[in-house]
Amino acid sequence: MFSISAVPCFNDNYIWVLQQSREAIAVDPGDAAPLLAHLERKGLTLTAILITHRHSDHIGGLPALAEHFAIPVYGPGSIPGVTHPVHAGNSLALLDSTIQVLASPGHTHEHVSYLACDTLFCGDTLFGAGCGRVFDGNMADMYASLMRLATLPAETLVCCAHEYTQSNLQFAAAVEPQNDAIASRISDTLTKRAVGQPTVPSTMGLERATNPFLRCNQPDVIAAARQLTPEASTPVEIFTTLRNWKNHFK
Repeated sequence: MFSISAVPCFNDNYIWVLQQSREAIAVDPGDAAPLLAHLERKGLTLTAILITHRHSDHIGGLPALAEHFAIPVYGPGSIPGVTHPVHAGNSLALLDSTIQVLASPGHTHEHVSYLACDTLFCGDTLFGAGCGRVFDGNMADMYASLMRLATLPAETLVCCAHEYTQSNLQFAAAVEPQNDAIASRISDTLTKRAVGQPTVPSTMGLERATNPFLRCNQPDVIAAARQLTPEASTPVEIFTTLRNWKNHFK
């Protein structure tokens, strides 16, 4: 069984590192330098890379890493630097584990996530108490992706690629001000951030209880969305209203 580490990158990115013995896999290495430093500090050898989508803060480290390691890079085939294209339904045998490839389009049209045992690496699809913006995907695909991930067991660890939980919870509290689980999570998050601890991974159970984008069928969430879009009725319409609201929320 592997262990996981969150390697900080840029202002708020995380490169996830899966480690078993002295071997390691990196997920979304946007910058090579912090990853290389982590590998050296831990005495690890990088044996594979997993890519969720094409944005530069997720793939920017690939050229430099290719100078150090001749290893497979798994990800959507249209992404520069990917050597082993993957598709939804594929299974990868890495670190004595089976890693499943899940389709999660919406943030980008080709976005994938990786499920390794009980741990989900979801890139920019699902965040702590939030979700990614919709760029070259579409709202219906993004909502479908979130609902697909939300069916995973409650104990599933959710390893997203950004430290956005605190700001996302501010929005979640605006959507559901009476949600006690959100208030409790805000307190826990503030405690962690005050001492520089990451707020992720979270769990799917916690996300289902506190993440408004997974709660588009809840009466209070529907009511909040209809304050902005009275005609919103379907879950996708509720989700679209929330996502547009979050885009401009301060």
